[in-house]
Amino acid sequence: MQGLRRCPDDAVHLDLSVTSMTNSSSSSSSSLSIDADESTETRIQRLISEHPVIIFSRSSCCMCHVMKKLLATIGVHPTVIELEDSEIAALAAFSALDNETLRNRAPAVFIGGSCVGGLESLVALHLSGHLVPKLVEVGALWV
Repeated sequence: MQGLRRCPDDAVHLDLSVTSMTNSSSSSSSSLSIDADESTETRIQRLISEHPVIIFSRSSCCMCHVMKKLLATIGVHPTVIELEDSEIAALAAFSALDNETLRNRAPAVFIGGSCVGGLESLVALHLSGHLVPKLVEVGALWV
């Protein structure tokens, strides 16, 4: 499959600049689709809006593992998209993080279409007691 490949820990590597149409599903029931007519920015925006919790990570990112474990402990299994360093620049347009911050702080997590930030921001949200209510609000967690 061009543009989409399964990675360890149920992550999906998605080539955001792919020009063919592909469908695949991750460990969850939702599917990831690539439309040849979409720009990279449109594709990212669509993925953010279609998934209540989505993590954009760099390949071989240990912080992504920690982020996924934290969310799994709570009962949430996010969609994880692994990006190459060259693709991270397109992600900066959808977050409060600038391109340099994203390079240094990948992964970036979006909950309910809003950028939470990196691992440090997610942990701070959890420790403050605001993470679980936010996950419930977006339908990623039922309590």
